Amino acid sequence: MRIQTILHYLGLLIAVLGLFMLVPLIASLIYGDTDSLAFATASAVSLVFGLFLWRLTGKTQRRLSQREAIVLVVGGYITAFVFGSLPYVLSGIFPSYLDALFESVSGLTTTGATVLTSIDSQGHGILLWRSLTQWLGGLGIITLFVALFPVLGIGASRLVEAETPGHQGERLTARIRDTAKALWLLYIGLTGLEFVLLLIARLPAFDALSVTLTTIPIGGFTPTDASIGAYNSMFVEGIIMFFMVAAGVNFGLYYFLLWKRQPGRLLKNPEFRAYLLILIGAVILVNWDLVVNMGLSIGDAMRFGTFNTLSIGTTTGYSTTDFNTWPTLARSVLLVLMVVGASAGSTGGALKVIRFLVLAKYTFRRFLQTFNPHVVVPLKVGDAVISGRVTSRIISMALLYMGILVAGFLTMSALGLDLPTALSSVTASLGNVGPGLGAVGPAETYAGIPALGKGVLMVLMLAGRLELFTLFVLLVPAFWRWR
Repeated sequence: MRIQTILHYLGLLIAVLGLFMLVPLIASLIYGDTDSLAFATASAVSLVFGLFLWRLTGKTQRRLSQREAIVLVVGGYITAFVFGSLPYVLSGIFPSYLDALFESVSGLTTTGATVLTSIDSQGHGILLWRSLTQWLGGLGIITLFVALFPVLGIGASRLVEAETPGHQGERLTARIRDTAKALWLLYIGLTGLEFVLLLIARLPAFDALSVTLTTIPIGGFTPTDASIGAYNSMFVEGIIMFFMVAAGVNFGLYYFLLWKRQPGRLLKNPEFRAYLLILIGAVILVNWDLVVNMGLSIGDAMRFGTFNTLSIGTTTGYSTTDFNTWPTLARSVLLVLMVVGASAGSTGGALKVIRFLVLAKYTFRRFLQTFNPHVVVPLKVGDAVISGRVTSRIISMALLYMGILVAGFLTMSALGLDLPTALSSVTASLGNVGPGLGAVGPAETYAGIPALGKGVLMVLMLAGRLELFTLFVLLVPAFWRWR
């Protein structure tokens, strides 16, 4: 393995992160906040260190092996976490470095779990950096890296595959860099459109930008303590709901809709239809429970139930009310949605709808073979036949996901957390959702989680963002011995 090659590109990645720190620095200077020095220093350190490392390692063989791509992706995220925490550390807003690192990890993995106990009192630079880290992590910092630097000639397809493994469907263009560019154009377009609509909804420009930067990546950070509920606007909530659901759709389908003029690819897609049906069914069930068992009016149930259910169902993590006080059925539905997640190829987290579709069809096929062992039933999702290799990967992914969920739950329980807090904190972190139930509900923060627990949750956030295999394969000794 060529460590020099990996360090070469990590240096460039650090420098790019330093450039993005100039954005909150400008905001801090405009608003006259005291955190401008922190951002200036963090940006300078990142740029100098990154460029120094890049130049120090010199010219390298650019093509990456599969193993080197995996190490670079995991190393890239860990490096981004460390340097992304510098503004928090230098501004002194957290009592410990662990909390600063937790906020950085939560942002770049688009989880949205915060340890800030007072968001309203923070400077504009800090608030914008929180939102910007989620926007950078939405499509993946490595995918952004590939899109920005096509001239580097590195193993782009292996990098993107390592960052977004699993069942993703067909490649949109012949070259993976062109695919990355197309996805980022869609991403930027959706960002710009939501920003304009929120301005029309009379949201302050800074808030509109901050919320937009965390809606499209399905992140959940907001510049207010009360999340989206602070705006108390049905117009704003309606706009955000639309873009949350839209961001949870496979971005490849938008490519075929807008570039190829093939709306049928979207409307006939089995995962898209299942995704909408799951969200609609969950909304109906939650609203019914809020009316019958909580006594809310139909109007209030539709407003609060719909928004918060869609927020959790898409793994965004916004809130307009404290759903921690909802009846048991409604909270249980939200917990299930944290596991299901959004679509493959979207900015959402968790297991993804396509995997549940394949698992359901696989289970049904096993039912048929129980009474007719010789029947041959191809496993199909829509018109596509799912190969045994893909099916095996999905089954192993689901088993690993559930195994990690159980292990994380037992670990957090051993640290003294109550059952709802232990279970939901692990589920929300692994699914990149953000707020959970109990002591980590939408009206609370993760600040009270023990230090060891925060460390466990940070690992789960990264594992969920990289969909498990890319991270945990590094723990297999054969990975390091393989040539």
